[in-house]
Amino acid sequence: MGHREYDYLFKIVLIGDSGVGKSNILSRFTRNEFCLESKSTIGVEFATRTLQIEGKTVKAQIWDTAGQERYRAITSAYYRGAVGALLVYDITKSQTFDNVQRWLRELRDHADSNIVIMMAGNKSDLNHLRSVQEDDAQAFAEKEGLSFLETSALGSQNIEKAFQTILTEIYHIVSKKALAAQEAAATAPPIQGTTINVADSTEGFTKRNCCST
Repeated sequence: MGHREYDYLFKIVLIGDSGVGKSNILSRFTRNEFCLESKSTIGVEFATRTLQIEGKTVKAQIWDTAGQERYRAITSAYYRGAVGALLVYDITKSQTFDNVQRWLRELRDHADSNIVIMMAGNKSDLNHLRSVQEDDAQAFAEKEGLSFLETSALGSQNIEKAFQTILTEIYHIVSKKALAAQEAAATAPPIQGTTINVADSTEGFTKRNCCST
């Protein structure tokens, strides 16, 4: 039996400034690991995890990239085929939140226009160092039409929920599209084909002996 082990494969990209915790969010979600002395990601890496969404088996392929400017050349390939994005900032560094606008612009330039975007304020465990208020972030998310959660890759808070939310929303879009396509196919008239018989086309060229003397 050539049975696939999943029903859907969804590519999700992690974006945001360097150092906001994207790699730890990835390792927490896919391997349930957190590394305190994490190195900067060079280039691109991805990891996968399979989970159940409304009775379907969904394989999430999560891509992580370095937030540094010098890796910008990878953008279009990085976003190709992505159906979801987790846009991460660090609640203790207001600059990373200010840059969210720039990341959104990049997403809207390079990614599919229907991409599902969630903004995550990471490092919620460092509440005593907070410089971005949750209310401000929530207001921004509403204005931009994004989902929003505060997360902690260290403490595991809302990491699962963030991806579940994105994947569920993507699944709803995809299943709606599939349903619409099925309905369109069911109501469409059968396609009328025109048969062209190649042999007939020479008939017009038969010589007629009509030379009157």
